[in-house]
Amino acid sequence: MSQQSLDNQKAVVVFSGGQDSTTCLFWAKKHFEHVELVTFAYGQRHDTELEVAKQIAKEQNVKHHLLDMSLLSQLTPNALTQHNMDIEIGDDGIPNTFVPARNLLFLSFAGALAYQINAKHIITGVCETDFSGYPDCRDQFIKSMNVTLSLSMDKDFVIHTPLMWLDKKETWALSDELGALDYIRYNTLTCYNGIIGEGCGTCPACELRANGLNSYLVEKGVQ
Repeated sequence: MSQQSLDNQKAVVVFSGGQDSTTCLFWAKKHFEHVELVTFAYGQRHDTELEVAKQIAKEQNVKHHLLDMSLLSQLTPNALTQHNMDIEIGDDGIPNTFVPARNLLFLSFAGALAYQINAKHIITGVCETDFSGYPDCRDQFIKSMNVTLSLSMDKDFVIHTPLMWLDKKETWALSDELGALDYIRYNTLTCYNGIIGEGCGTCPACELRANGLNSYLVEKGVQ
């Protein structure tokens, strides 16, 4: 590794403005002195996602980087970048919302940004428990990416995945521990149909989110 060490109190959060990445933002703020966000514009279904990310960054007083990754929408048709496609599960069990190489590219560019600002830590909200069949959300991939990033830039990066082994109920519990449950509940965007907060209630992302929240609130004794 390079003799010039990275700042151990600096972190970059891969940020979409959704439940998971916003939970990671609050987690990062708890653990590191300086946190910056990076959001990628890759032709996702709703520009609202980018606006939500900007708004949360402003409200939480953290520096926000918005990078153009529109080339992703040119590579392969999928339901996250092709707005006229219905969301379906493929024959291989992977939803057509999967964007091949998305997390590979996102982490590569997050690493490049971390290099520029001298940040040692990179945080991403991927989760193997509720990963919807996405291969680039697996712990094995993240570990290999951590090694690759560090070798590619001769820096000792650490990729953190605080949600990796949590289901959605446990993710809501973590947000509550961080004092951010209500903020995340009403200000983030998870819905595939672009509805902030509680969402449309019918798309797969909303169902997963709502089921987790309801389970946590029942366990907490709120419902």
